[in-house]
Amino acid sequence: MTRIQANLFLLLSGAIWGAGFVAQSTAMETIGPLWFITLRFAIATLVALPLVLIEARQAVKPLAQGAMRNFIFIGLALFGGAVTQQFGLLSTTVTNSGFLTGLYVVFVPVLTVVFLRRRPHWIIWPAALMASLGIFLLSGGTLSGLTGGDLLTVFCALFWAIQVMLIGIFAAGTGRPMLLSMTQFAVCAVLGVVLAAIFEPFSLAAVQGALPEILYAGVFSSGIAFICQVVGQRYTTAPQAAIFLSSEALFAALFGALLLGEVIPPLGYVGCAVIFAAMLVVELVPELARRRRQPAAA
Repeated sequence: MTRIQANLFLLLSGAIWGAGFVAQSTAMETIGPLWFITLRFAIATLVALPLVLIEARQAVKPLAQGAMRNFIFIGLALFGGAVTQQFGLLSTTVTNSGFLTGLYVVFVPVLTVVFLRRRPHWIIWPAALMASLGIFLLSGGTLSGLTGGDLLTVFCALFWAIQVMLIGIFAAGTGRPMLLSMTQFAVCAVLGVVLAAIFEPFSLAAVQGALPEILYAGVFSSGIAFICQVVGQRYTTAPQAAIFLSSEALFAALFGALLLGEVIPPLGYVGCAVIFAAMLVVELVPELARRRRQPAAA
């Protein structure tokens, strides 16, 4: 897979997640956040299972020692992000949640430098700032009356950044992206059902009422989108992946406007253009630099 194809996979993940914000928000009109998380990731685990079996049959070498432990760590980070984001949506808008979740575009390169001592390509820093500015403009250039849900979503962005960084570390070397995906889903489903059984009542009627949202989040937002993320990140860096995944803020605002009647302010359209420009420069600048080096080397 080429880097361009990998980035298109990541962009697809962002689009699916953007629509998923709507499903996550409307589902909680009938079902609690912990049961929603449990069911969406249980479905995602089932979606990934056939792919895991095919992957295992085609594997040319056994799974590396310690790989499952690393996959579980990724699942813990994913669960932290899912819980804080879902509870945050109880008291914030889809647009605000998309904006604040998108802050991981800044957190990822910072964490990469601090913990891995890896310097990303120089274009990542201005692109991350551009993407953050675009996300901010998409919210109207202000976040009026920050709520507890907004604060939870900031923590969600930190967990998301850790998850993206860990996938960048562990996905490429194992050769088992489907197993990684299924493991992180299963971790979320198990932790979710334990906490839901303790803290939330279970209602079959509530599950039936939120079934379309649960199915979308389980099959698409969790199953397909996270699998696309894991596959795409095998062929690009974590900071670059974060730029493309941050497009979810753009799609969250668009779907929030189309499906929930949330209003995109005039500055929001400028923000869309800035986010798109950030994705372009992250893709084009390294490629242009590589082509310039090739004639010089020749």
